[in-house]
Amino acid sequence: MSSGTAVPVTADVADHPAQRRILTVLVVAQILSGTALAAGITIGALLAEEMLGSTGLAGVPSALFLVGGAIGAVVIGRACQRWGRRPGLVLGHGVGALGSLGVVWATVLDSVPVLFPALLLYGAGGATIMLSRYAGADLAAPARRARAVSTVLVATALGAIAGPQLADVTGDLAQAWDIPRLAGPFLLAFAAFGSAAVFLALFLRPDPLLLSRAADAVGGPTTTDGGVRPDALVSDRRGVFIGVAVMVLGQLVMIAIMTMTPVHMADHGHSTRTAGLVIGLHLGAMYLTSPLSGVLADRVGRLFTATLSALTLCAAGLAASLVPPHSTLALSLALILLGVGWNLGFVSGTALITDALPAATRASAQGLMDLGVLAAGATGGMASGVMTALYGYDLLALSGGVLVLALLPLLALAFVLPAPVTADGSGGDAKAATEPGTGAA
Repeated sequence: MSSGTAVPVTADVADHPAQRRILTVLVVAQILSGTALAAGITIGALLAEEMLGSTGLAGVPSALFLVGGAIGAVVIGRACQRWGRRPGLVLGHGVGALGSLGVVWATVLDSVPVLFPALLLYGAGGATIMLSRYAGADLAAPARRARAVSTVLVATALGAIAGPQLADVTGDLAQAWDIPRLAGPFLLAFAAFGSAAVFLALFLRPDPLLLSRAADAVGGPTTTDGGVRPDALVSDRRGVFIGVAVMVLGQLVMIAIMTMTPVHMADHGHSTRTAGLVIGLHLGAMYLTSPLSGVLADRVGRLFTATLSALTLCAAGLAASLVPPHSTLALSLALILLGVGWNLGFVSGTALITDALPAATRASAQGLMDLGVLAAGATGGMASGVMTALYGYDLLALSGGVLVLALLPLLALAFVLPAPVTADGSGGDAKAATEPGTGAA
């Protein structure tokens, strides 16, 4: 186990033989689907501002995207629990493709009643992209779980970085088809989600969750001394709570600041292309830094990495509130910090949650955890537009930087208190579990 969880896991447990193939398939699927993220993030707020005619409502698409994601996380999580990762992930990507097409149709009709439910479905697809990270950890050895998660996340970056840069190209294509220009990125999202669904349906075999359950049912991979893998026996509520808290606050702050940055830039004379560049750099920081987060979480400790996340997010909020609004470079650096801080928390939080859950109940519980994360993001997305309209972007960013510091007392307490006794009767303090060489590494 990792920091704050119950059992220091030995480093002698090997990955399942199918793990490399599973990761390869997930990496390709994430590259395909990652381009779909750009539509909701870069264009969603601008599309709402145009269709709804109000800056105060510009955060609505982000909120709907995240509400749809929250619902989708539960539904897709339960689908994975019942049928396996492959059917669940294929279903989620298919729903995302349908939602993307619905957004395009809403812009053609100039219909808000069509736009809102389409954004909910699109959000469910986005949640599926994030749920895929858990599939990467299903067959990973406990001491390499964070790095497995980071491999899946970093693959998403390749598509996420390319997506915003294709905003103008897809906008031109949409205009050529007599579709409103802002709908162009959602055409790309339709193709991205659809191709990922087909690829996973064909190649995500054997199913990693079903294989993980089968391994646990027969004792699973064993340690070198013949002992049963400890994580098959553990359900650590404290590890789950800390992991969720880290991801929830990180998501809320990141979404709130990120959502309003394109609007803030447009208000100060920046072009859509420039805003897309800044968001692309932010998305790159969100995912390309995953290997660093994975190494820190596995080798130094989950709690240390989560603490670093809180401090980095605080610095990002302060920077975004203080930098000159006309400086593309300064805004880019602030958003890069925001992405790095989010990633540190997302990887360490995911590892904490996966460590704490046995394979028998893992998928549905992970969906519920992501429900809380995405609900927090929806709150941040909705509140960001209202707060920016009333008080300005600077106060929004400053408030986010201060809010995330609430994690520090919780993390400090987890460092000090001993880890709870686990189902197999073992235990250990959080400090020992975070140190390299104890098995968390």
